[in-house]
Amino acid sequence: MGITNSNKLELRMLGIDPGLQRTGWGIVVKSGIKLSHIAHNTIKTKRSRSIANRLHEIHSGLIDVIANWHPNDASIEQIFVAKGAESAIKLGMARGVAMQACAGKGLSLREISARQVKKSVTGTGAADKIQVTAMVEKLLSVKPEGADAADALAIAIAGINKGPDYNPDTLNSEAKTGLARAIEAALAKE
Repeated sequence: MGITNSNKLELRMLGIDPGLQRTGWGIVVKSGIKLSHIAHNTIKTKRSRSIANRLHEIHSGLIDVIANWHPNDASIEQIFVAKGAESAIKLGMARGVAMQACAGKGLSLREISARQVKKSVTGTGAADKIQVTAMVEKLLSVKPEGADAADALAIAIAGINKGPDYNPDTLNSEAKTGLARAIEAALAKE
């Protein structure tokens, strides 16, 4: 963690939504209890290129993101059962090169399930993509460009919210982080 001018601890989290065709990424900073959007985008690969070249593009793109934005932690969505074996393998390969890019640059990596991301950002693990994107917009005061980048920002928020012993299902109201309280307050306003 870095130190800001106001002597508050700052966590700069890279969130990654892996995919062979589109890998979303987003950088979110937590300073005290405040979240701030830094950057987001999507690494897009062309189907006409070989899988090896597409994986190299994802890896190189994430190395550039890390070099340009200097995150000190990363979070990635856990693998889930895809539509078919071929899709699962391609997703696993994209996820692997993303994980390797983070590890190669010395970032600790948190793996977070889709349900944990939804629960961390919206308060419910059953939220749909529209609800997740709306909360990302509200929490970060930004309109993400594309669903993959929006998902990556949500993964970054969840990564910030997930400490080493973090389990959102077991937190009581006294133990909730400032971020969890802010999410609850935003949800209560709706």
